[in-house]
Formats: sequence, C-alpha cells, structure tokens
Amino acid sequence: MPVTLALISTALLAIWWLRRRLVVVTVTGPSMLPTLRHGDSLLVRRTRVDGLRHGAVVVLELPRQVAAPGPGVPDRWSVKRVVGLPGDVTAGIDGAERPVPAGCVAVAGDNAAMSYDSRHVGPVAGDRLLGVVVRRLRSADGEVAPAR
Repeated sequence: MPVTLALISTALLAIWWLRRRLVVVTVTGPSMLPTLRHGDSLLVRRTRVDGLRHGAVVVLELPRQVAAPGPGVPDRWSVKRVVGLPGDVTAGIDGAERPVPAGCVAVAGDNAAMSYDSRHVGPVAGDRLLGVVVRRLRSADGEVAPAR
C-alpha cells in the first residue's frame, strides 16, 4: 500500500510540474504565415527573456491595439518571432530606431503586412512573455506533427 501511495504522489507531482512548465496554445490569425497557420496547435515551454535567442518563436501578450476588438473581448496571446533582445536596436514602423531595454524583447510576425508587433508598440516587457514554442503539435488541417 505505501508503494502505491508513493507512486500516485510522484505521478501527481510530475503532472503538476509539467502543467506549470508546458502549455498548449492554438495559433489565431495570419501574422506568422507561412511558418504557422491559423489553427495550428503549439507546445510552449514557459521561460523568461534571458532564456530566449534571436529567431525563437515565442508566445506573449502584446499591449492592446488602438483599434481594440471591442468591449469585453479579452486580450489574446500572440505568437511572434524574437527580433531583438536586451541591448539590441530595432526599428519601429516609422523607421525610428529603438533600443531594447533590459528585461524586454522585440518581436515581429513572419507575415509583416498582417502582423501587429514591436514595430507598432515597441519592445515588450518580459512579464508579458508566456514562453518559447518547443514544437508544433498539430497543424491547422489536422495533421499531427511527426515525432523527432
């Protein structure tokens, strides 16, 4: 009986740890085309800004657009690519160069014409970062990503 209780406790602890460390997110919108499509499911590992590298695909909460979707519509997680880390200089939509301050990250969508990102709002604070995309779990057409 004590061995069974120990196994159950260990399994519950492992599940709790994984749920705090990994999250599944679904892509909405065209901002990451052609890399990711609307409806793709992604496995995201929680991390901080100091755990990122240039080119990584991340999930974060961007400041709300001026033309927000409307009252009562919650902010959504955004999927973007890291284009600037603390100390880098990035360009805004107006062409002005902006330094990326400590604890922040600059991001952009792969589909620049359809992306609301750091070019519009500047660098994003690290406390708005959910994590880095580890892999695509399922594509929008239902195809399961192959195991690595």
